[in-house]
Amino acid sequence: MVRISDLENRDVINIADGRRMGNVVDLELDLESGRIQAIVVPGSQRLLGLWGKSDEIVIAWDKIKKIGADVILVEVTLT
Repeated sequence: MVRISDLENRDVINIADGRRMGNVVDLELDLESGRIQAIVVPGSQRLLGLWGKSDEIVIAWDKIKKIGADVILVEVTLT
C-alpha cells in the first residue's frame, strides 16, 4: 500500500524524454469508485518562480508506468 505522503516525496520522471517533472502536488480522485484518476505535478513557473502560480500538469493514471521506491516513471508527450 502507498500513502499520498509517500507519493509526494518521489520524483516524477518522464521516460519519453528523461526529464524530471517534479514531485506530486495533488491527486485527482473519482469519488464514486474511490480510484485515483490522475496525479498532478507542477509545470513551468512564471517570472522565475517569484510571482504567479505555476501551471500544473495532469498525468492520467494509465500514463504511470512504474511506481518505485524513489521515483514515479510516467510516459507523456508534452506540447
